[in-house]
Amino acid sequence: MCDKHPIAPPPDAAQTSRRRRIWELSHTCHCPLIGVCIPLGALRKLVGKVAGGKVLADDYEVHVGAVSECGTRNRLSEAVQKELERRFATVIARFRAARTTEQLAELWQGAVASGDVAGAFWAGLSHPRCAPELEEKMCRDLHMIQHQAGACTRADLHRFNAVVDENASLTRELAKLQQRNAAMQLERTAEQDKHAAALMQLRAQLVGRDSIIDSLRQELEQLRNAIPGLETRERLAQRLAQTDERERALRGQIADLRKLLLQAQAQLEAATPAVPAEEADVPPAVVEHIIRLPIRLAERNVLCVGGRSGNVSTYRAVIEKAGAQFAHHDGGLEDNAGKLEASLAAADLVICQTGCISHSAYWRVKDFCKRTGKRCVFIDNPSISSLQRGLQELHEA
Repeated sequence: MCDKHPIAPPPDAAQTSRRRRIWELSHTCHCPLIGVCIPLGALRKLVGKVAGGKVLADDYEVHVGAVSECGTRNRLSEAVQKELERRFATVIARFRAARTTEQLAELWQGAVASGDVAGAFWAGLSHPRCAPELEEKMCRDLHMIQHQAGACTRADLHRFNAVVDENASLTRELAKLQQRNAAMQLERTAEQDKHAAALMQLRAQLVGRDSIIDSLRQELEQLRNAIPGLETRERLAQRLAQTDERERALRGQIADLRKLLLQAQAQLEAATPAVPAEEADVPPAVVEHIIRLPIRLAERNVLCVGGRSGNVSTYRAVIEKAGAQFAHHDGGLEDNAGKLEASLAAADLVICQTGCISHSAYWRVKDFCKRTGKRCVFIDNPSISSLQRGLQELHEA
């Protein structure tokens, strides 16, 4: 695989303080040393660098070739030696404190107990006080650790696959619950809209009846004031009786309408079930809030991009209340995305609902307003209160 240099002579008694090189270790140490201490990616990079090209061999062939080359001193074994020294410099410095084989064995046992054996394996094998018996024991310990790690990995993989299957099942169940919840929310919203319309109609009828009663009372008062100069007391008494009769009839109608209003309110409360907070992903029914907008919005064109479709009518009421002209584009969900540019050009002020808008429409709005210098208000939450806060900040700016 690489150009080989002459084999270095074994260390004698005068060199016992020098740490051993990888090619000076026994061949039985090379396989676990390469497999445990150097990740496969780093080993491939070293082999490719020494070979001067891309390594086409598979992982096993790279490992076997590196183990074989580390038996002698050559370019690859020297590169592996440098990589091990660089990677485990801290552990080597800690093991250098061992002065005897017994102290070295204690450091190795401590590494085995803590589970961090890669650096300790190289630092122990290369230590000058590593006796053959300790070298054999370290290789045997590492062999058993590899077996245990493999068994743990298989058990973890089995548990991981079980968790993945359970997660997939829970995900499907969650999707079904979310669909069911969305359908229930839509049904509840439709029912609320229906009852709200009925309440508005009843309230309008009550207002009309109250107006008639007030008119009749004013007419009665005028008649009473005009009694001396217009009609005799008998005719006035007759008209007063007729007026009282009419007022009683109207009061009866008002009482009936109030009963109907109370019944409608009770039906509305009964048809609105309590929804837990964790399941309620749809906001409550929209309540119109009127705010004071800046005077400069009067007779201006205000374009609202994005937002929930159910809130558009409320957006319109808030904007038009200030005398501005309201326009809406849903950001390409249903409206033609090509019309967005024309809507932006016609607007004097743009309100961008960033929480309910496509990414494409968001960037088109931002780019257009930046190029043209047109004022744009970005609102994160598509609620009426967030719209109020955004316009209030615009008013104070």
